[in-house]
Formats: sequence, structure tokens, C-alpha cells
Amino acid sequence: MTLQQLMYVLEVASKGSMNEAAKSLFISQPRLSNAIKELEKELKITIFIRTNRGVTITNKGSEFLGYARQVLQQFNMLEEKYLSEEPTKQHFCVSTQHYTFAANAFVELVKEYGADEYEFTLRESKTYEIIEDVKNLRSELGILYLSNYNETVLLKMLKERNITFSELFITKPHVFINKYHPLSGKQSIHLDDLDDYPCLSFEQGEYNSFYFSEEILSTRIVKKSIKVSDRAAIVNFMIGLDGYTISSGFFPKYLHGDDIIAVPLNVEEVIRVGIIKHNDVTLTRLGEIYVDALKNVAQQF
Repeated sequence: MTLQQLMYVLEVASKGSMNEAAKSLFISQPRLSNAIKELEKELKITIFIRTNRGVTITNKGSEFLGYARQVLQQFNMLEEKYLSEEPTKQHFCVSTQHYTFAANAFVELVKEYGADEYEFTLRESKTYEIIEDVKNLRSELGILYLSNYNETVLLKMLKERNITFSELFITKPHVFINKYHPLSGKQSIHLDDLDDYPCLSFEQGEYNSFYFSEEILSTRIVKKSIKVSDRAAIVNFMIGLDGYTISSGFFPKYLHGDDIIAVPLNVEEVIRVGIIKHNDVTLTRLGEIYVDALKNVAQQF
């Protein structure tokens, strides 16, 4: 197995086609195909399934590609530090539930890194996909929460995937509503108070289990429910429909001024927000910067 072969498989995965990858690598398609077949034979796994429409990545192939990305990232950092006169473009990816503080920390990462070239990715994604991203090393880190309800299931999943959860902060559930909402004057809100208003939540796609919900108390029955896939839509529905969502209580005012407020929810529950990381991964310098930024945000919170 060579670094060249790792670069080949990552390019094929990126392009989704042997032919397109060969063009970008400036080699012939048969040469590329043979190199990958030799690698698959050596590893005794199938990385790609070839079809008329391109290639499909197998489950084992997805896991292998995660490790390949990690190896090449570390190699590029070594090359930049000791061999290259000019810095190479650095890559970093984090997968997270829809938390504004995760984006805040990402801003701090970009500011502190300050290089001329980089390719950073912040994936606001579904809970199951966050775990799979970290498992397959597509993302160096993931951010999600644990509660009394989902903790047993999610910690079991993480352990099976060789992933560790590290707590950032603990908070009580809050109800996010607009400042003109009929409940906005309350010091705290009871669940019964919410019955007549639309409950807003993030859809979880194929893995739509209550355990994967981004909102605590997801098993409660509500009369009105709206599921969305992005934060902007939830804010619009809070303002336009008097909708609400239940989360951590952290919502920076600089995003929407005073339009959105967080009112404590009167329940005996806590939210444990934390970082997940694959145990086989050593944090890169970028990962360390991002974790430090997250911890700073957590301290302020």
C-alpha cells in the first residue's frame, strides 16, 4: 500500500467516477483502475462497486477512506513542516448538530489559523450522520448532546464505533420563542403551556428515532409539529408562526438581535453537550484550536 494509492482512492471517491478521477490525476483510466484493484486485492476488501453510472463506495470502503484521509492529512502536515518551502492547503472538517456556538468556535478557528490557503468544512447534520462521519474519519470531531433519555443508546453506539464522548457543558432545557410570543413574559414555561403552539424540530431523515432527536423530550405527543432541516427555517417559524423549539438556551444575540429569547423549561432534565472523537485519531493542530475555541465558548456560556 502506497501514499499514491491512497490519493487515487480518495480522488475516485471525490469524483464518483474512475474516468473523471483519471482526468484530474492526469493518468489513464486503465492505470487508475488497476492501481485500485491491486490495493483492494492487498487489503482483501472491495472499496468501490463499479457501475455504468460511476462508482459506489462500500461500507468497508467508507471506513478505509476515513483512515486514508487521516494518513494523507498527517503526511501533508509533515511535508509542509519539513520539506515544503510553501505551505500546503490544510483541511479540517467537523460535524455537528445545529448549534450556533459550534459556528462561533469555527469563526475563531479560521481567525487563529490565518493561513493563505485552507479548506475547512462545518457540517450541520443529522445525529446518526454525525456519528458515522466521526467513525469513518470524514470529520475529525463531532458535536452532539446526551440526555437521560438518549444517553444509554448513544453511548453504546459510540463505544461500538470506538468513539469517545467528552463533555463541554451541562445546561437545563430552555424554550426558544420570539420576543412577542404570548409566553414571552413568563419566568419559566411548563410543558402544558406549549400545547397550542407549533413544535419545531430538526428532521432526522432515514434514522428518525427518538434517540437521535436534536430536541430533548422528543417522545412527548404534540398537536402541531413542523420539521425542518436548517436553523434559518426554525427562526422564521418562531417569528412568523409563534413556533417554539426546546434546546440548550444558548442563542447569540448578534445573529437575530433580541428577536429570539430563551425561557427556562420547568422540567427535571439536563442537557450534556459534548465533543465526540474517534479513539484512533490524534487531534491535528487545527482540531486542537477548534476544541480550545469550543471550551472558551462553553466557559462564556
